[in-house]
Amino acid sequence: MTRTITEKRAAFRALHQEGCFLLPNPWDVGSARMLRHMSFKALATTSSGYAWTQGRPDYGVTRDDVLAHLRTLVPATDLPVNADFESGFAHEISDLAANVRMAVEAGVAGLSIEDIRADGQPGHYDIATAVERIRAARAAIDQVDAQALLVARTEILLSDPSRVTEAIDKMVALADAGADCLYAPGLVDKADVVALVRAVAPKPVNLLVMRPGPSLAEIADWGVRRISVGSGLARAAWGGFLRAVETLQAGSFDGLAAGASGKQPNEIFANFT
Repeated sequence: MTRTITEKRAAFRALHQEGCFLLPNPWDVGSARMLRHMSFKALATTSSGYAWTQGRPDYGVTRDDVLAHLRTLVPATDLPVNADFESGFAHEISDLAANVRMAVEAGVAGLSIEDIRADGQPGHYDIATAVERIRAARAAIDQVDAQALLVARTEILLSDPSRVTEAIDKMVALADAGADCLYAPGLVDKADVVALVRAVAPKPVNLLVMRPGPSLAEIADWGVRRISVGSGLARAAWGGFLRAVETLQAGSFDGLAAGASGKQPNEIFANFT
């Protein structure tokens, strides 16, 4: 089944209306198609996972790199794709808006904008500036297709987990500014997650899960609408690679035993040619 961009965006919006769904994060066409084969309903890119495929650190790729990545990955599957668009790759509002338009024109079903400063300065944008940027991103999306979702992110908990109240206050302001979905990576405790869900209701909340913990069913009971794993799958893949390489360095080939059979991916990917 091949879906149009319009159909993908409609399906993505519908997923946010009720229940809770998993939004796994591929880093290239192969991983995206494998997740499609595994019957997930939507995907989200990972900035760090993609950067590592280019031999660069997280935040080490350019806007043009990411746009090229989106233009390759989006048409490779009929699933809706949410783009990790970092801080929009621009400090100036006009540049941010132009970049967001290009991302939407690449066919994404949604994109996220972070509050990390994009002017080379450390730290995060204050609430007033973050609100201005989300409003500009919302207007830019609407100029192309209002059906595309805008996800507002605050990264402050990744640098200071104690700033939960500040993070929730910022999420409320960004929801009011036009964000369709709210996302605060680093939010972990049930009480804090529930507080965010209630504060921005009825707008959906994305929860980042990076390590074993509560089940999907438990998180769904908290009121979370979608769960992403960020760089989790990419780190798992790199972990297997590095463990195998370490055995090679030790003069052993035992680490290759854990690899998947080439038959399975060959059979799966043959369906996409």
